[in-house]
Formats: sequence, structure tokens, C-alpha cells
Amino acid sequence: MPRKPKSAQDTVVTREMTVNLHKRIHGVGFKRRAPRAISELKKFASQQMGTSDVRIDTRLNKHVWSFGIRNVPFRVRVRLSRKRNEDEDSANKLYTLVTYVPVDTFKGTQTKNVDE
Repeated sequence: MPRKPKSAQDTVVTREMTVNLHKRIHGVGFKRRAPRAISELKKFASQQMGTSDVRIDTRLNKHVWSFGIRNVPFRVRVRLSRKRNEDEDSANKLYTLVTYVPVDTFKGTQTKNVDE
């Protein structure tokens, strides 16, 4: 039986991206904005990296909540790291770690691969 080719989803990779939170929480009520922003970040990371297990760094969580529950930052620069799961008995082989990258301005920022 032929071996199946290695999928791009199985490789460990790190990317730096900008997420527009403003368009993702448009129309959400005040008391749900920051919680929805966190869930939208998880959904974005899951779509980009192809993993169902997504973990949010505490610095990113603090940044999203920094202006309160109602006033979420319009954009946030994040680093998405697809990593191997050390726990052998877990259902997922890979997980995604989402960390905060502080930037002065979002002008001209593009998605870039980061070497670790």
C-alpha cells in the first residue's frame, strides 16, 4: 500500500498576522464584545492553521480586554504557532498557540512566516 503524502497541516509552522477584530464583532452587543473577540480569534486561528485545539496567550487576552468589555481594539497583530502536542493521550496531534505581537502601527503589515 502506498504511503500517503505528508500534509501541509502536519508541519510545525509559525506565522505573524493582523486580525481585524472590528469587522468580526460588528453588531455585537456591548456586554458580549470582548468575549466574542476572543472566540473570533480562536475561530480565525483554527481556520488558518487547520487545528481544532487553539490556545490563547494571557498577554493577548489582557490586550483584548485592556479597554474593557465594550471597547475592543480594532486590530491586533498575532503570532500563530502550530505545535506538536506533548500529551500522548490527547485526541489532537497538533495545537495552535496564539500570542500577542505589539506594533506601533498596522500600516504596511503583511502576513509573514517566522523562523523559530
